[in-house]
Amino acid sequence: MLFPQTQLLLVDDSPLNLNILLEFLREKEYSCTTAQSGVQAWNMLEREPDRFHAVLLDRIMPEMDGMEVLHRMKHHTVLSQIPVIMQTAASTHQQTLEGLQAGAYYYLAKPFDKATLQAIVDAAVRDHISYLDVRQDLRRTTTTMRLLNSGTFRFKTPEEAKNLAMLLAHAYPDANRVVTGILELTLNAIEHGNLNIGYKEKSRLIEEERLDNEIERRLSDPLYSSREATAHFVRHPDKLSLHITDQGKGFEWRKYLNFDPERAFDTHGRGIAMANKVSFDRIEYRGNGNQVITALQLGTVAPALVA
Repeated sequence: MLFPQTQLLLVDDSPLNLNILLEFLREKEYSCTTAQSGVQAWNMLEREPDRFHAVLLDRIMPEMDGMEVLHRMKHHTVLSQIPVIMQTAASTHQQTLEGLQAGAYYYLAKPFDKATLQAIVDAAVRDHISYLDVRQDLRRTTTTMRLLNSGTFRFKTPEEAKNLAMLLAHAYPDANRVVTGILELTLNAIEHGNLNIGYKEKSRLIEEERLDNEIERRLSDPLYSSREATAHFVRHPDKLSLHITDQGKGFEWRKYLNFDPERAFDTHGRGIAMANKVSFDRIEYRGNGNQVITALQLGTVAPALVA
């Protein structure tokens, strides 16, 4: 079992579709709860907002459709953090874009096969559990980073990127908002930058469940082992900036700044867009893509939510 004790909410007005979902997910041993309407699903979510790790949501339903459920979730403090996998037969480019812009960062087109369903669910749950772990660790780290005016940090491994993200997040007014964005950008500097793991290659490694092993192998390879990334933080009078640089060859960054319907069905590739749209007011890549600068305007965020 990939994720023990993982709770899923399956929402579809078709009993047949729900049975297919249950059958396909059974071998993963997820704990699945079903709802046959948007109203029923919303009542469950509102009653127990901390219960579910992911929601598989049918877009077209009577009374309250999937887009309305998604809209309500994204305006809820807790539910906004739960990944939504929009499952729909209406998968035109525009409809997919609408769902992505509304916060459904994972997509399944009907009819779907078992392998695709399992891969997308695994990806959504894996990402959510990773973010939950980071936020849990965030509550245990120091808030004295609010005193930091500037600093340069060097890191080589995903573990160091995670630790750095948690540390730097406390330099911001709302650590919960920025920690995911910092983590995604620092991991990108390691995996895609210094270790030269391309997009298609990462997709294949995730599918074969070999990504972690390949990262460890390359970290030990003399070709990559001496490479390091840097993160330079500066507190300006009106904003906070973070400049991340890696020693990779760069990439075509422009197509990753926004949520792209062409990649909505992939198991990864959302991190940069999430950093751009959720964590920071602006991110800017420079040169060949091995430098990224983030900006967060002071006075535009809510008070810190981390104790």
